[in-house]
Amino acid sequence: MNALEIIKPDDWHVHFRESPLLEKLVPETSKVFNRAIVMPNLIEPITNSKIASSYKEKILKYSTNNPFFNPLITFYLNDEMSINELVNAFKEKIIFAAKLYPHGATTNSSKGVSKISNMFKIFEKMSEHKIPLLIHGEVNKKEIDVFDREKVFIENHLTPICKNFPNLKITLEHITTKFAVDFVNESSKNLKASITPHHLILNRTDMLEHKIKPHYYCLPILKKEVDRKALLTAAFNKNQKFFLGTDSAPHDVKDKENACGCAGVFNTINSLETLTQLFDDNGMLNTLENFVSRNGAIHYELPFNIQKIKLRKKSSPIIFENFLKIKNLNIKIFKPPFNVFWETEKVGE
Repeated sequence: MNALEIIKPDDWHVHFRESPLLEKLVPETSKVFNRAIVMPNLIEPITNSKIASSYKEKILKYSTNNPFFNPLITFYLNDEMSINELVNAFKEKIIFAAKLYPHGATTNSSKGVSKISNMFKIFEKMSEHKIPLLIHGEVNKKEIDVFDREKVFIENHLTPICKNFPNLKITLEHITTKFAVDFVNESSKNLKASITPHHLILNRTDMLEHKIKPHYYCLPILKKEVDRKALLTAAFNKNQKFFLGTDSAPHDVKDKENACGCAGVFNTINSLETLTQLFDDNGMLNTLENFVSRNGAIHYELPFNIQKIKLRKKSSPIIFENFLKIKNLNIKIFKPPFNVFWETEKVGE
């Protein structure tokens, strides 16, 4: 097969950051994706309607290359979150969901939730009003090995959340382990999961063998090959439980290549092409549309996009730029450890 046409995809987990990154990152997403769930962990987190509305307005200003693009804004849950503010913002369609960051678990999470059980009253209201809960599923305790933090979070926190709030729509974001795949598969239809391109492609050996590759460093951290294979199986599965969330998280190269490098992979530029190649290499092109265009919409009870996108397979590998340059910043573009022959071509606009 040398050509493929699919429903235009959505990115159910992306970081646009702030100016000057925002101006360049938004059009890179909107030219490929019709919807994007935008993460709220800014320097000043999105915790009220005023901040959320202002941020959405800025995003729309820079997404004019796609008149159908819809940025879905999220609230950043914290210990001081007002239930009324959350519910009213959702009712007024200012926000689409709320994101749970355990305190200190990842970038700009210092104002995150310190004790998850204290959020149960908010979860109750979210369930009542059908507000989706998005979860960064890792504990942040020094005594817990960094490679075990997803599993421990699921055991100690996600399990009681699911038990106490069976009607709450939950997304376990950017899952990384076979344990998480099995847990989601065995849970109710209200719990589903996003998976990133880099977790489908890389394992921790890719990041650590011979020389450390700082641009592969992300949180949740890459896991074992057995975990990567489980994620692949999940992405190929037709049970509608798993969908794309790129978790594209840019940092300037100087913040990645230093003694205390930031966590995050910037994959927006080539995420669809890379995934198409990955699915093609595994003989699973027939399931690509489910993963990137259908499953997330089904989970969030949204219609499929009407627009289509076409991909063509070239005879020689696509050459991607090394960096996205934004003023004095250089953002390293993710490159998979295999050749990519698929290239996107817009259709129907």
